[in-house]
Amino acid sequence: MIVEIEGLSKIYEGKQRVVAVDGIDLGVRPGEIFGLLGPNGAGKTTTISICTTRALPTAGSVRINGIDVVKNAAVARTSIGVVPQYNTLDRACTIFENIHFHCLYFGLSSAEATERTNQLLAQFHLTERAKAYPAQLSGGLAQRVQIARAIAHRPKVLFLDEPSAGLDPQSRIAMWEAVTGLRTEGITVVLTTHYMEEADELCDRVAIIDHGKILVEDTPAALKQSIGAQRLYELDLRAQSLDPLTESLRQLNGVTAIEPLPSGLRVFARGADGLLSEIVQTANPYGLRDLRITETSLETVFIRLTGRDLRE
Repeated sequence: MIVEIEGLSKIYEGKQRVVAVDGIDLGVRPGEIFGLLGPNGAGKTTTISICTTRALPTAGSVRINGIDVVKNAAVARTSIGVVPQYNTLDRACTIFENIHFHCLYFGLSSAEATERTNQLLAQFHLTERAKAYPAQLSGGLAQRVQIARAIAHRPKVLFLDEPSAGLDPQSRIAMWEAVTGLRTEGITVVLTTHYMEEADELCDRVAIIDHGKILVEDTPAALKQSIGAQRLYELDLRAQSLDPLTESLRQLNGVTAIEPLPSGLRVFARGADGLLSEIVQTANPYGLRDLRITETSLETVFIRLTGRDLRE
């Protein structure tokens, strides 16, 4: 494993004790794109902060490429690239200078730094923007510059914290392509996200995290299959007493599970002919006001594990 996390905890003491990370164990294989998927406040960013030496753990250990990030932080940083959640480009420097100075900081000679910078500008389709300043770039272009800068010293592992935050759909897809392209350079990627489609699209494996704990870890396909359901039906109902309806729905062919919602029921189901009409007919006497249908996704997995949406 190129990233090894064992018994990792982070507790913030104060007027209110906050357990941000609660005994996490994770391993990331070389060359993987690995995702930490969970809602805001789940502990994703804190975990990344510890892995990248920006925060100290309360307990446990992290090794990157075999190097302990607490005992040998300076050495560990040579194997780490980081793209934080917010834009950290130097606004007083051009795009070329942002990347070039990063290369010099990590010990490249002036000639090597210039060559590497020009290579990265071409790789990320930024050559025409080399003399521009960060304030002149769109969010998507700025994110590509941040990724280019983060891998300028050829790290073993790149950490991306919510890489799609604030990006429009087109920029998000371009960013996905840039991240996927890092495989050819042998760079392992660890990213945090609360976008289920991002984790599904990019990641070889995903760990779902909530309240500082890892709930489940596997490939996106295996996690979705583990639900035993292909669709989610969310019923908005007027009736207050729903126990009889719940029991009736359980008897329908294809229904695998039912959970209560504040205004109705959530029905998990496999594909079955005529199931939608049966659900509607069964629920109508209970004041069916609305019905929402979604395909099984990583958010479905999170809902099944926690009983709430990723965005809550």
